[in-house]
Amino acid sequence: MNIGGISIILMLGILNFLLILFQLSTGLRWIKAPFGVHKKSGMTLLVSATLHAILALLTS
Repeated sequence: MNIGGISIILMLGILNFLLILFQLSTGLRWIKAPFGVHKKSGMTLLVSATLHAILALLTS
């Protein structure tokens, strides 16, 4: 499964990494963000990580 020659699984993995970095940065208060933003990005991380795992399992 590719979009523009790049694997969807790879794109979701990069997105997950960036979301984890954001969660860590806002949780440790390196970046000031309201709790609502931290909570919504955490839910986005949960959904994208689940999709990433399901697609990885289906393609292997």
